[in-house]
Parts: sequence; structure tokens; C-alpha cells
Amino acid sequence: MERRLAAICYVVISAVLFSSTAVVYATTDPNDVQGLRILYTSLNSPSQLTSWKANGGDPCGESWKGVTCQGSSVVSIQINGLELNGTMGYLLNNLASLETLDLSDNNIHDAIPYQLPSNLTSLNLAGNNLSGNLPYSISMMSSLSYLNVSRNMLSQAIGNVFANHSTLSTLDLSFNNFTGDLPPSFNSLTNLSTFQVQNNQLTGSINILVSLPLTNLNVAYNHFNGWIPNELNSIPIFVHDGNDFSNGPAPPPPPYTPPPPGRSRSPSSHTPDSHVPPNSQSGNKKSGLGAGPIAGIVVAFVFAVIFLLLVLVFCLRRGNKKEIAARPSTGSLPASGDYVDMELQSVRAMPASNVSDLKPPPAENVTVEMLQGKNASVKRAKSPITATCYTVATLQSATNSFSQENLVGEGSLGRVYKAEFPNRKVMAIKKIDNAALSLQDEDNFLEAISNMSRLRHPNIVALGGYCVDHGQRLLVLDYVGNGSLHDMVHFADEKSKMLTWNARVRVALGTARALEYLHEVCLPSVVHRNLKSANILLDEELNPHLSDCGLAALTPNTERQVPATQMVGSFGYSAPEFALSGIYTVKSDVYSFGVVMLELLTGRKPLDSSRARQEQSLVRWATPQLHDIDALAKMVDSTLNGMYPAKSLSRFADIIALCVQPEPEFRPPMSEVVQALVRLMQRASVVQRRPSEGSSFAFRNLDHEAPSDML
Repeated sequence: MERRLAAICYVVISAVLFSSTAVVYATTDPNDVQGLRILYTSLNSPSQLTSWKANGGDPCGESWKGVTCQGSSVVSIQINGLELNGTMGYLLNNLASLETLDLSDNNIHDAIPYQLPSNLTSLNLAGNNLSGNLPYSISMMSSLSYLNVSRNMLSQAIGNVFANHSTLSTLDLSFNNFTGDLPPSFNSLTNLSTFQVQNNQLTGSINILVSLPLTNLNVAYNHFNGWIPNELNSIPIFVHDGNDFSNGPAPPPPPYTPPPPGRSRSPSSHTPDSHVPPNSQSGNKKSGLGAGPIAGIVVAFVFAVIFLLLVLVFCLRRGNKKEIAARPSTGSLPASGDYVDMELQSVRAMPASNVSDLKPPPAENVTVEMLQGKNASVKRAKSPITATCYTVATLQSATNSFSQENLVGEGSLGRVYKAEFPNRKVMAIKKIDNAALSLQDEDNFLEAISNMSRLRHPNIVALGGYCVDHGQRLLVLDYVGNGSLHDMVHFADEKSKMLTWNARVRVALGTARALEYLHEVCLPSVVHRNLKSANILLDEELNPHLSDCGLAALTPNTERQVPATQMVGSFGYSAPEFALSGIYTVKSDVYSFGVVMLELLTGRKPLDSSRARQEQSLVRWATPQLHDIDALAKMVDSTLNGMYPAKSLSRFADIIALCVQPEPEFRPPMSEVVQALVRLMQRASVVQRRPSEGSSFAFRNLDHEAPSDML
């Protein structure tokens, strides 16, 4: 009897231990849970996704529909063909272990999120209503082997994002509206066997595909031109109808130029097609042209090249003469009409690998009328505006006639009011002071509206509408109700205690992602020019929202004697090159971002005349101490009460040091800053998830980690 009782107890105890172990292992990574919850709500909380929850839940332990886990990590999401609508959300990059994402054959709309999980091996978004372009984050997915975005409404040029994709074997971009040439990074697709790009608006040649190991190629119904390379004729499946290819075989390569690399294919592997020369016989492997015609073609080609070189030399000489005649005297600051040169400086400051992505929108979408001004040409916008146009009466009603009680802020361009519309939606109204803008800025106002209306990012304050009624100029913006980062950092109250170390890192990361979007995703890139903590608004969950994006063209009227440091950037945030030359580029934004990170680290203002003279300039005081761990610990904002991880603090300081370097060319692009902050957060979250450690212990016990490989 005792033995039977002991056996029963043993079984019960084992079952309990097993079940508790299963529960422990089924608990899903909190970052994965958050990413899935945002996806669920962005898809309008569909009933088809059984077990999914908008709040809480355990995807791995509760077997959420279509979700596959390994341990506590989500590795696969397959929810295709469920008639889902809505958008993909903005937090998919939280799913750090995700390998397979299949959302195909639904009704998902809007743009593809610019930040996708970096470890994906398979991404299928086919058969939706997605618009925009391929996000830049695809360039980071070095393990991707399958990518399918067919049957959507994607447009613009295919980004040059495939340089790191040697494992990609299937790429399907068919049935979209892609334009332009095939990108140079296609040369790196050394494992690509299937490429489907039919039914787009692509142009140029397909010669870049010659060296790829393709077995299935469809380029039909585009606007490709030139000759079809002979090497492509041996592809087993090759469809090329509906293009502007030249008839006959491709000409031989230029003299002294080696032919492009061929393929090692069996003679029987090629498929007969209509583009094969009609005089080719199946048993004859020689070329259809004799030696005489080939020699004639070569001679004609040589003469054509010589003629083109002579024309090029002539044009260059004329161009140089005009440039010398038009060159202004050196040593002067750029006039108001010289901002085109400043924008060129902005493009030159970008990394070489990203410059090809900075193409302007198609000509048919943007039309600009040039008006001759006093000093330079002035642009008047004819660009399409997607934001809602409001009347002054509507906005007066929503703001109680712009009453003082509704005033929430004031800047160099005017005041900001809280507005509540009849549908109970709350927005912010930026009322631009009519005396704040010059005539040139008035001409550019609608173009600025058009540019702002196209910005779509979760960390950027979105433009919802505008008003140009009765000489008024107003912007209707998303309302972010938790105040600015500046107020939360510098005005000590209960709210400032909410800014824990992790919250500060999240604010830095969200702001960095907003700048990365402006600099490296927008086409052409957007320079903020007025980045400061007062322009970073926080919502109830302390997510940052960058304001005044796209307003750089609306600089205050210089006749009102507004200091230059308030015109472009604010004093204390401006990069050295702007103070010296008046030139402001994306790298100047990076410097300003470094100053904001210094505010988050120290709790100090960029300029503070109440402090000792040597400590009044935050950058000048802090920079020499950023690599001294003892000095760094004394610089930290006292409101943190020592609750921060030492390693995380050191890495945060390393990023700041890179951003505030005096030489613009040495500052990193924002994409590198984003990746460094992501790694910083990932390392911190790994430590904090250790079940055997308390939260305070986890904060203070990071020094045993491996050295950072940041940046």
C-alpha cells in the first residue's frame, strides 16, 4: 500500500513539475508579445486570428493562430489568405527571432513598415494592397532566401537594397508599378534562381542579369530596351514578351572588353523561344553571322565611340567655361537662393551605398513652376497634396477661436493650439504668424504642405490637414498629449520620474528611427534642420514623435532680425559647420541628435548660463568626459537615482561621442545609430529577462558582458 501511495505521489509530483516547466518555457519573449499585439490592433483586431489579444496574452503558451515558437521566441507567423485588412503596424522589428513572415493574399494596405525583422529568411506579402516602395531595412536581411511582394501597388524605383543578399534564391516583384532601371546591387544576387518582375513599368536593359544563376526569369510587359543578352537565352524558363527589345542578336562586346561571364548549362537545358534568330539550326552551334558582317559591326562601333568621345570633350570644355564665368567670389555665406547648393551638400554627405536610393519622385507626380525672383529662382508648388483642406471657420470652432486656454506651445513660426472637432477627434493646430514668413516662404508654403503630407512614420507627427483660407496659413497635426521631451527632462516633477534609463534609450531610438526615415528612406532625403528636445513630443507610453518635419523651407523672415541660429536649428543644438558656413546637411541633424542624447544622459540643457562658465556649453563640457567611466557616472542625471546599467551607459556615451564630432564627414549615418541603439536595448533586455535576478540587480550587473562591437 505504501509503495502504491509513493508511486501515485511520484506521478503527481512529476506531472506538476512537468506542467510548471512547460509553462516556464511557453512564456513568450515580452518584445515578441508587444510586436504581435501591435500587429493585431493594426489589422483591426480581426476575429479570424483566434486566441490573439490586444492586451497581454502568451502567444507561445496559448497557441495563437498562425504563430510558431521555439522556446520563448516567435520564429514564424503565417496568417495568409484570411481576408485581413488594416496595416502591418510599426513594431514588427521587435520580433528579433522571426524567420518566416507570410501575410499574403489578404487586404492589407498602406506602406510596408520601414523597419522589418532583420533575421527573416522568408517574407511573403503578395496579394495585398500595399503601396509605397521596398523599405530600406530589406538591405539588412542578409539571411533572406525568399521574398515575394507581387500583386500589390508598390511604385517608384526598386531600391538599391540587395547588396547583402547572397542567399536570396527567389525574388518576385511582379504585378506592381515599379519604375526605373534594375538596381546595381542585383550583381550581388549570386544564388538567385527565380526572378519574376513582369507587369511593371521598368526601363533600361537587363544586362545586369547575365551573371546570375537563373533558371526561371520573367521580365514580360515592362519597358525594357536594348538587346536580349545571348546568355539569357539558355535559361530554362525565360519570358520576355511586351517590351521594347531590339530585334536580332545582341552585338558583340566593345573591342578589348572581355565578354560577360556565362553559365555552365547543358546544351539541352535551353528552351526555344521567338527571340532566337530564325536562321539558327539545332545542329549548328556556330554564330549565325559570318566574319565579314562581324568585322563591319566592330568597325562601325569603333567609329561611333570615337565620335561620342569628341562630342563629350567639346561639351565639357564649354561647360567649364560657363562654370568659371558664373562662379561667385569665395568667402561669402550662401544667399537665400543658394539652398539648392546646400541640398547638394546634403546628398554628398550621405553614405555612398545609399545615394542611389535618393531619387526624386517621378516627374508626373511633382510639377514645379520656376518664378524669377530678385536674387534667385523661386519655386511655386504644383505638387499633389494628400492632406485635408480646412476652412478658417472650422478651425476657429475647434479651438474656441484660438483661445488662450487652448494654447499649448509657441515657436519661431507661430503658436500651437489644441483643437477638438465635432467627431471628438483631438488635433493640434499650428497657426503660422503672417509676419513670420517672407514672400518666398509664402510661395513655398503649399509645396511644404505637399512634402509633409507624404511623411508616414510612427515616430513623426503626421500632418492631417492645412488651411490657406482668407490669407491664413495653418497646419492641422496629430495631437501628442504628454508634452515635450524638453519639459519632461528639465522641469522636475512627477512626470520626470517616468523617464527611467530604459525609457530614455527608447526615446533616443524612436527619434533616431524618425531621422533615419527622413534621411535614408524618403526620396529625396529630408533634412530636419531644427532638431531639439522641444520638438520631440511624448505620448502616454513615452513613445517619441518628432515634430516640424518638412518645415525647414519655411524659415522665419530675416527682415524681422531673427538670429540665424533660430532660423535653422536652435542655439546649443546647431552643428559647428552651420555656424561657420551657413550650410546645413543631414550630418548637421546627426550632431543635433547627439546633443539631444546628451540631454537624456545628463538632464542638462544644451546652454545654461546659470552654471559655471566652463559648464555652460553642454557639448564642450561633456565631450572630454564621455570615455572616462568615472567621470561619466558623475554626469548622469541625478533623477535616475543611480538606476542604470554601467555598460549601457558607456555604449550610450560612445554613440553620443560619434554624433557630436566637429567634422561632419566623421559622424555616422542615422541607420548606424539606429542599429547601435537597437543592440544596446537588446543586450539590456536579455539581462533583465533573467528570472533569477531582481530588477535592480539586473540594472547593475552588466559589466560581465562581452565588449561592444558598436558601429
